[in-house]
Amino acid sequence: MTEKKNILFVIADDLGKYTGCYGVKSINTPNIDKLAAQGTRFDMAFASTASCSASRSTIYTGLHTHQNGQYGHEHDWNHFGTFDHVDTAPRLFNELGYQTGIIGKIHVAPDSVYPWEVRLGSSTRDITWFSEHVGQFLDKARKTDRPFYLTVAYTDPHRDDTRGGFGNQQIADPDITLPRYRPEDIAVPSFLSDVPEVRQEMAEYYQAIVRLDAGVGLLIKSLEARGILDSTLVCFTSDNGPPFLNSKSTLFDAGVCLPLIVRKPGAKNGIENPNLVSWVDFLPTLLDWAGAKDHVPRDSKSPPRLGRSFLPILESSERLSNDKWEQQVFGSHTFHEIQNYWPTRFTRTTRFKYHRNIAYRLDFPFATDLYGSLSWDGIRNTKPPVYIGPRALKDYIFRPQEELYDLVNDPQEVRNLAGEEAYENVLKELREKTEAWQLKTKDPWMYRDGVSVIINQMYKMEGLKIPDRWELDLERPGNRDSQPFLWPSS
Repeated sequence: MTEKKNILFVIADDLGKYTGCYGVKSINTPNIDKLAAQGTRFDMAFASTASCSASRSTIYTGLHTHQNGQYGHEHDWNHFGTFDHVDTAPRLFNELGYQTGIIGKIHVAPDSVYPWEVRLGSSTRDITWFSEHVGQFLDKARKTDRPFYLTVAYTDPHRDDTRGGFGNQQIADPDITLPRYRPEDIAVPSFLSDVPEVRQEMAEYYQAIVRLDAGVGLLIKSLEARGILDSTLVCFTSDNGPPFLNSKSTLFDAGVCLPLIVRKPGAKNGIENPNLVSWVDFLPTLLDWAGAKDHVPRDSKSPPRLGRSFLPILESSERLSNDKWEQQVFGSHTFHEIQNYWPTRFTRTTRFKYHRNIAYRLDFPFATDLYGSLSWDGIRNTKPPVYIGPRALKDYIFRPQEELYDLVNDPQEVRNLAGEEAYENVLKELREKTEAWQLKTKDPWMYRDGVSVIINQMYKMEGLKIPDRWELDLERPGNRDSQPFLWPSS
C-alpha cells in the first residue's frame, strides 16, 4: 500500500514574527518553537500582500491577487471574490483523491471555487473546539482510507471588535494554563512608537499569540495520538503581519515578511533557511509533496502558476546562488477593505525592496481596525511632529511614485533611495523586473499614459499608440510624436 502523504496547513491571523523561535525573548511559544526545532524555519518568507482575504487567496491558488481576482476582503460590503475559472487547492486535491477540509476562518469566496469537502467556518478562539473538530476530521479520513489536506485557520491573534482587544475575555479551557503578560513585560517592535497605548495592545496581542501556540500544540498531539505525524507535512504560517500601523495593509517587511515553519517527515531538524520564498510557492510545494507537482486539470482555464516548490531547498541552511534558486519575490496589493483602494506592487531581493505606488496621489488609507485602535490614538496624540516608530506620519500617508530601500542597512524602510545617483542602476533594474513580472502575469494595473496597457491591448491591432510614460502629460498630451510603449507579445 502506498504511504499516505497527508497535509496539515495551519494559518494564524495577523501574526508577525512574534514567537520565541524568531528571537522574541519576551514571549513564550513552546509549541511553535518545538515545531521549528523539528523542521525548517524560513527567515525570508514573504506574503504577496498584507491583507487577510487577498493573502489567503494567494496561498490557495498560487496566483497573485491581480491574477486570481481576490483583490481584497470577501466579507460584508467588500464582496471581493476569486474568479470562477481559477484552480484552487481544495479543487485540485479533491481531484487527487484527498479528503479536503478547512476548520476556522475561511475568508475567501465564492464557495464554488473553494470546494472543501469539509467546511467548518468559525471565528471562535476556543482552541479545544479546534482540537475536537480536527480529531473528527482525521478520524473520518482514516475510516475512508484517504490521505487528507486540512487547513486549520485560527482567528488568533487578530483583533476583536473592540478598540484595543484581542479576544482575551473569552473563557479558556481550565485545563490549559497560559502565561499572562503586562504592558511592561513586552518588547515594542521597532516599527512602532513606545507609548502606553501601544504597550497595552501589545500585551493583549501577546496573550492571543500564546493561546494560538497552545492550539498548535493540541493539533500536533492529535496527529501523534493517531500515529500519523510522520506521514504528514505540517506547515505553519500567517496571512499578514501584526495588526498595527507600519505593518498590516502595507507592503513594508513588517507586513509581508512572515513566519513560515515546515515540518517534513524524514527531513533534517532545526534548519534555519535564509532563502527567499513566496506565498505563491505554497500550492506548488503541497502538490509536489503529494506527488502531483505539475497537476493541472485537463479543462483548466486558470492562469499558469509561476510559484516554485520549495521542497527541494527545504533543508538548505545556506543561501543558494541565483542559478539554483532565484532570490527574489514579488507582491501585489490593490485593496484591503473596499474603501481602502491603494494599488501598489513590490519586488524584494535579499538586499533591496522596490515599491511601485500606482495611485501615489491618493492618501495611504487606514484599515478600519487600525484607525479605531487605541495604539493609533496614543501615537497621534504625541507631541508634533508625529512619528509612527521611525517613520514620520506624513511619510506614512503621502508616498512617492517609487520607493527603493536597502533592507540590510535600513530594515524599517525609511530612507528612500529612489532618486539618489548612487542607486540609479539598482532602481532601474528592479523597476524593469517589476514591470516584466506585471506583463508576464497580465497585471491590469500595469500602466502607461495613465491607462492599463493590458486592458487596452484589445486596440493594438487597430493601431492604438500609447506613449511610453507612466502618466498622461497634461502639458503635452499628444501621442503621435512621443516614444511609443512596446506592446507585450501576448
